[in-house]
Amino acid sequence: MADIGYGKISYDGFWGNNPAFVQLLGLCPLLAVTSTFVNGLGLGIATTLVLIASNLTVSAIRNWVRPEVRIPVFVLVIASFVTTVELSMNAYFHDLYKILGIFIPLIVTNCAIIGRAEAFASKNNLPRAFVDGLTMGLGFTLVLVLLGGLREAVGQGTLFAQAHLMFGEGARALQITLIEDYRGFLLAILPPGAFIGLGLLIAVKNVIDKRIADSKRVLSSQRIVLDEGQ
Repeated sequence: MADIGYGKISYDGFWGNNPAFVQLLGLCPLLAVTSTFVNGLGLGIATTLVLIASNLTVSAIRNWVRPEVRIPVFVLVIASFVTTVELSMNAYFHDLYKILGIFIPLIVTNCAIIGRAEAFASKNNLPRAFVDGLTMGLGFTLVLVLLGGLREAVGQGTLFAQAHLMFGEGARALQITLIEDYRGFLLAILPPGAFIGLGLLIAVKNVIDKRIADSKRVLSSQRIVLDEGQ
């Protein structure tokens, strides 16, 4: 594989090839746990840690793993790190761990993680594998918190509710009540609200991409006119 610049790797992770916006991978946990901002942040951090660790390990051992057994080996590597993250979260963030439930161990089956191990980490060196894991994980986390914040605001009229589950008792003051005496909007909290919210976010991204492409096309046309006039 030709060397890819770190700028291109970062752009792909955050925007151009975002796992949730573009690849549409890992949608089951994304849709299931994003009922609040904090839930999305918790799963996003757990997924990012596993993605970075598995990318680094796969890149480090890529020259010693035979091609016919690489996928089982990658799954074992990912499962080991998921178990580590699961036990750590159970020990230090037990209440949040109970809320996220089965979706923590199910990170093993997240297609975004095995996909990056196979498509990128197994073909690149350690620094590039690290940047790819970091930016892909943060890009995935960004979508989780955006969708969680949107659903929480519309569904409950709050933001950062239950922040103490991640940041301690002092973080209870972080909760923001957007609308007093808000009765809530049940659809936003239920799974259909997750589908609608994600669809809206993807639509906004596509609109932004189209406007950027149109701007580049206009600038390119203006340069051609200026060059012909000289």
